[in-house]
Amino acid sequence: MPVDDLSVIDFVAINATTGEAMLVIGDHLEWDEQNEHLFILQSKINAYLEGIENGSLYEAYPDAKNRKIVIDIKAKFEPNETGRIFLERTKNDLNKAGYGLEFTVLKF
Repeated sequence: MPVDDLSVIDFVAINATTGEAMLVIGDHLEWDEQNEHLFILQSKINAYLEGIENGSLYEAYPDAKNRKIVIDIKAKFEPNETGRIFLERTKNDLNKAGYGLEFTVLKF
């Protein structure tokens, strides 16, 4: 599932070490100066948060109930400066709300 498909959660897994529910976003887009990628990613994160808050996450993935939720972005490209600022601010905001955010660039 690509990052620009807002209708689905790309992947859900339970971290065997921490017990956290990991909501994975597969991000294949390059970071651009017009910040289109940033807005797409922001929309995807917001869609995940909506699924958490309206309970549809737990209907589809009952094992995620009563666990800390971490949005885990698996990216193909390193973020640009604007992207790094966005990710840091988003991580802080999600932490304040009781969620986590992880961002990893996968090497191909």
